[in-house]
Amino acid sequence: MIDLIVYEQFNSHSSLTSLCFGFCFCFCVSINLIQRTMLPLSLLPISLPLQTQKPRALSCKATLNLVTDPDSFQVGRLLGSYGFINITSYSGLQSSSTSGQFKTQDVGEGSVKIRLYEGRVVQGPLAGSSVVFKVYPGQRAGGTEADMMAANELNSHAFLQSSPKGISQNLLMLIGGFETTTGEQWLAFRNDGIYSAADYAKLSSEKLSKSRSLGVGMSWNYFEREEMVRRKRFFVIKLLQGAMRGLAFMHERERLHQSLGPSSVVLNTITERDAAYLVPRLRDLAFSVDIRYPYVEEGRGILSEQLWRRAAAAGAITAFEKRDFAIADDIYEAGLLLAYLAFVPFCESGIIDSLSLQRLLENTFQLDIEATREYCLADDRLLEAVKFLDLGDGAGWELLQAMLNPDYRKRPIAEAVVKHRFMTGGVL
Repeated sequence: MIDLIVYEQFNSHSSLTSLCFGFCFCFCVSINLIQRTMLPLSLLPISLPLQTQKPRALSCKATLNLVTDPDSFQVGRLLGSYGFINITSYSGLQSSSTSGQFKTQDVGEGSVKIRLYEGRVVQGPLAGSSVVFKVYPGQRAGGTEADMMAANELNSHAFLQSSPKGISQNLLMLIGGFETTTGEQWLAFRNDGIYSAADYAKLSSEKLSKSRSLGVGMSWNYFEREEMVRRKRFFVIKLLQGAMRGLAFMHERERLHQSLGPSSVVLNTITERDAAYLVPRLRDLAFSVDIRYPYVEEGRGILSEQLWRRAAAAGAITAFEKRDFAIADDIYEAGLLLAYLAFVPFCESGIIDSLSLQRLLENTFQLDIEATREYCLADDRLLEAVKFLDLGDGAGWELLQAMLNPDYRKRPIAEAVVKHRFMTGGVL
């Protein structure tokens, strides 16, 4: 059995809005049955509406205004593709606490490949709206995992968008979707940006490397350089604020993200001068988990199997304990996101990446953040990242230690992270 845990980008111009569509059955939030197309995918022309068969009726009533008629969409150019990481085994790295074990994994590229296309709505009230299609392969190409992930992602977005309190601006908006004759699931999301936090970090580090290679790094005007650093810090904190607000919204509605990372946060701009207009939005909910108590007690779903296995290893036995662990598990992933955005954009290209940073934190220093700081302080290449986390008398390190606490019971909730002095920007 293959356990699909986290997303990883492969082969993409930009890590765009990735959302998915389930196969035909009723979810707890019902939607209209998807119509099937007559054209095979390979023959889809640019900006040409898809032809359809007569739709099949559902016995359940739709409660969301999703666009499910393929004739309502035009499909544009291919934007890129990405895949998933498979976690096939765990080995325990013994912790000094009683909370269980740190996780190390045997990982590999998964079989499910997602494609992203531009598009737009051409009929109905949303006509003219720009969308991004996330395309899941059918069972023939992607196996049952693809269908399970597609179904789970659709279910999660439908549930969150049906909230009586409305949807957070820090989550992507599902507009609709359809299924092709080959079984591919196409989900259409409002186009709220074509870049991810991973794209921003990569471009930022490349820009630093280019400046250094051109020999301009040491000749910058001091005040200009300070202003550039200040803008970068403000941009990163604004990015983290939005991501954590989106996660807090999900947790308040008893949903986990479970694949949070730099590629899972979509940005409407990557220009640091435009930070005031930045709106980060969470995507990639294929592994989202329902943590309402009946579902926690049942522990159902192959996609959440590893989560509950980790919970048991950490000593979480009752439904209450499992739920607390599950929320803390999301916070841990958010802590790794914080570490990534505190280091990668502030370092030259190739100095550090997400995997090496995670190994440094988990394996080398056993989540001892103070020891990690001392190590980084001795490396001039990491100095700007250290200075960033040093703001507010070490507020960044303080928050990082809390989110990555080896004892899951001591990690803060998402709402507390949002209100932390480092996240509010008060340290700038």
